Amino acid sequence: MVRNVASLVLVGVLAATLATPAHAGTEPQPIREVVGGRLAPAGKFPWVVRLSVGCGGALTAPRVVLTAGHCVDGSGDDKSIKVTAGTVDLRSPKALTARSITVIRAVGFRDEVRGEDWAVIKLDRALDLPTLPLTKDDNDRGVFVVMGWGQTRENALKQERRLHYAKVPTVPDGQCVAEYEKAHVKLVPRESICAGKSGIDTCQGDSGGPMAGKDAKGEWVQVGIVSWGLGCARPGYPGVYTQISTFRDEIRRAVRKLS
Repeated sequence: MVRNVASLVLVGVLAATLATPAHAGTEPQPIREVVGGRLAPAGKFPWVVRLSVGCGGALTAPRVVLTAGHCVDGSGDDKSIKVTAGTVDLRSPKALTARSITVIRAVGFRDEVRGEDWAVIKLDRALDLPTLPLTKDDNDRGVFVVMGWGQTRENALKQERRLHYAKVPTVPDGQCVAEYEKAHVKLVPRESICAGKSGIDTCQGDSGGPMAGKDAKGEWVQVGIVSWGLGCARPGYPGVYTQISTFRDEIRRAVRKLS
């Protein structure tokens, strides 16, 4: 299932699989809050933003948001996206807002499953908020934090007003590739990080949001971007995240063009 309610790219590919439980003969288990997460306290993730297209993102520079490629329509001028920032409550009177001006999407992007799922958005003004730097480390395995305003369970009828977050363990590439092959979906492991476990995952509406961790100095850095997955928090199907370390140089060049 795509993690952006506005995208239909994966629907055709996975429609038959999504119509049935993840394991034959069993019913989907009840899923709690991201999924399996908790409410974020005010100020905990000051660089996370919400996009009006039903996605999340991270402020990677004062005037630039990093998000998923499938959250935007392509590269070029785009004034249609409203950005809400500086709050965990989307209805807060203290929320900061800005609008998109220009978008740069990965040149090789075709759809979520085939990789290169990243884009940067230039805003019409700089936001006076902390930014989330890209990881400098190529070792992006372990336990990371994901967050978003998306659905807190796969069959939810609406997305959330309050930001949720959860810790997700990464899943080895070989294991993730084998699990998705069961659903006849081919993963691009060198461009992806698989993470999550039964009951803990991102879901629809969380696309584009950051996967973050702490560096050696204890500072937050971005290691991934919420991309896609089969359902939400289904056993055997972890969430798939764009691997920042693979595209770090390209993203930095794009950010410099927009800054």
